[in-house]
Amino acid sequence: MTSSRFAVGVHVLSLMAWAEDETLKSEQMAKSVNTNAVVIRRILCELAHSDLVSSQTGSTGGSRLARKPEHITLLDVYRAVECPRVFSLHRRHPNRRCPVGISIATVLDEIRDEIDSAVETVLAGITIEDVVRRLKSAEQNPGDRHDTGN
Repeated sequence: MTSSRFAVGVHVLSLMAWAEDETLKSEQMAKSVNTNAVVIRRILCELAHSDLVSSQTGSTGGSRLARKPEHITLLDVYRAVECPRVFSLHRRHPNRRCPVGISIATVLDEIRDEIDSAVETVLAGITIEDVVRRLKSAEQNPGDRHDTGN
């Protein structure tokens, strides 16, 4: 099962970058993401723990980027909200008398490392500023967007 936590994290950080210096409330972000504000607050806690956002509680509170959008990579977001491995290995040890079972964990671990490295390389090269730039381009060229049903 895949998680949408990364997508939600990028979404809320992009909202904050779009809003520039404006502080955003979790309810505002939840409307944009089309989810419950509790989901947003959980993600914001993880992003804050990784020093990507700063939040203030209270009626005048809200959240904003803790760094400039050009200094937040998608790898930062990924590491803040997702499990760092693309897949897990067997929970139980395979049969060591089987020619596949004896080495499958080692081979899959090597493959997993290659995949994780490739994913991290791509994510490290894209910033929240890049995402916002793409969003603004999509806004100017609405025919290029995926149909969201709205």
